[in-house]
Amino acid sequence: MSDKIRSEDVFGLARFYRFQWEEAQNGYVLLFPEGMVKLNGGAGEVVKRLDGAKTVGQIVDELKQAFPDALEIENDIYAMLELAHDKYWIERKTNA
Repeated sequence: MSDKIRSEDVFGLARFYRFQWEEAQNGYVLLFPEGMVKLNGGAGEVVKRLDGAKTVGQIVDELKQAFPDALEIENDIYAMLELAHDKYWIERKTNA
């Protein structure tokens, strides 16, 4: 189980994972040697911002601006990051 995700944490994709738009899936996917994970629209928006430099707080701010009508977006972002971290799709780059 992951440590609690904080706004100052920075994440990037874990080794062996590649993020891309997959036309056949009509959505974003995570590719890895054993297969593929199709991400829903919201998850794709979060993962595409995990560049290993932006903090979780910066990503939350970006997404709040991009989707101002999305209620509870901050909770959804944290839940997505916790799920992705627990499944080893992403890894913490810094722990400020």
